[in-house]
Amino acid sequence: MTTLKITQRIKAKGRGAIFAPSDFLDMGSRTSVDQALSRLADQGMIRRLTRGLYDYPKISPRFGMLSPSTDDVAKAIARKDNQVLQVSPAMAANQLGLSTQVPSKPTYMTDGPTRIKIIGKQVIQFRNASSKTLVGAGQKTGMVFQALRYVGKHRVDDQVVSMLARALDNSDRVQLLKQSKYVPAWMHPVLQQIADRA
Repeated sequence: MTTLKITQRIKAKGRGAIFAPSDFLDMGSRTSVDQALSRLADQGMIRRLTRGLYDYPKISPRFGMLSPSTDDVAKAIARKDNQVLQVSPAMAANQLGLSTQVPSKPTYMTDGPTRIKIIGKQVIQFRNASSKTLVGAGQKTGMVFQALRYVGKHRVDDQVVSMLARALDNSDRVQLLKQSKYVPAWMHPVLQQIADRA
């Protein structure tokens, strides 16, 4: 019974979803969930990425099973370990269009231990960070704070302000000003400018 329910939930999430046994504990005991996931992995419906982490892989007609996105894997690991996750300054700058450099090793800031996880061919780095660095984690605002750290106090110009403002909607702007009291003082005037570009 557990296997059927788990299968239905996985299919409802759609291909590309990543999950851990803890995502199904409302459906059965840890042992029965582990056995069900093991069975589904053996049948080839889901793929075991690493111990305690699975995905429902996307399938390409040309390439077969596709690797999951690094971002999705990192989020799933953080969720499994009950940790806060924030992209690194370099990744935030790249994702928001302030830098064309793609970090060679995706790095995430977390309230958990510093460690490296290898999932297939992907190498993901988790770095322990202070609560100040984790302000806005998992939100657009957190990415803006991280991107500003990457750019640095003396390199913020009008173009940077415009690009960051474009990434936010109205509710993000409200959030940005609320959270700004927890970030370095030099960012305050910059964040005000970003929020004013509605």
